[in-house]
Amino acid sequence: MEDNGVTIRLAGAEAVDGLEPLWLAMHRHHREVAPDLAMYPDERSWQLRRDLYRQWITEPGSFVLLAEDGAELVGYAFVHVFAGPDDTWVSGDRIAELESLSVAASHRGRGVGTLLLDAVDDRLAALGIGDLYIGTLAANVGAQRVYEKRGLRPLMIKYARLAASPPRD
Repeated sequence: MEDNGVTIRLAGAEAVDGLEPLWLAMHRHHREVAPDLAMYPDERSWQLRRDLYRQWITEPGSFVLLAEDGAELVGYAFVHVFAGPDDTWVSGDRIAELESLSVAASHRGRGVGTLLLDAVDDRLAALGIGDLYIGTLAANVGAQRVYEKRGLRPLMIKYARLAASPPRD
């Protein structure tokens, strides 16, 4: 898949280590959108996420899509596929979760995120998976708008008490 010189391609475990700069860009963006939350420093955050990626990519159906502008990695989507069905609502035997979607700041607003989401949908269709979960920070209304425009809808609201974050007034 290619658009405006950006190519989307399927990758696997070999791509995980190369995702660090884009993970960190997204991690920093999360700090900007939700400054009142205590978040790990970049190095620790990446170490934890990298370990999760290495675990998830080994599960059948899980995949990573890379967005490349020439030789430059400008975005990625990491999708974790796990066994269903859900225990509450009707779902298929396999459920996908978009664990990460990151686009380099230099390429935001140029349709790279949409290309990645389109490629995620295409890959899931090819795998016969119709159920997709996507989580986003409550404060990240921009991401919420993007997902809602694609026909996704809020399903659950997750509340948390994070010991490291100061209480809100």
